[in-house]
Amino acid sequence: MQNLITEALYLILILSAPMLLAAIGTGLLISIFQATTQIQEQTLSFVPKIIATFVAVIWAGPRIATELEQFMVKVFGDISQMGPG
Repeated sequence: MQNLITEALYLILILSAPMLLAAIGTGLLISIFQATTQIQEQTLSFVPKIIATFVAVIWAGPRIATELEQFMVKVFGDISQMGPG
């Protein structure tokens, strides 16, 4: 059971990384742009991060689905091997 929880947490970190990195990278670029141009519009940083995250979801979606499918097959296989009580 401990191994399963560890694998689940590791999978969460790996699968969420593309979206997090896209949002962080976009936010950093927008912050640099805002600092150099002295534009302090809040929507200027919010909308590009949403778009970048959405693109990352579309780009990483097939891999995420495959990894989750493999993990669930493993989980159900482990559950079927457990005996009652």
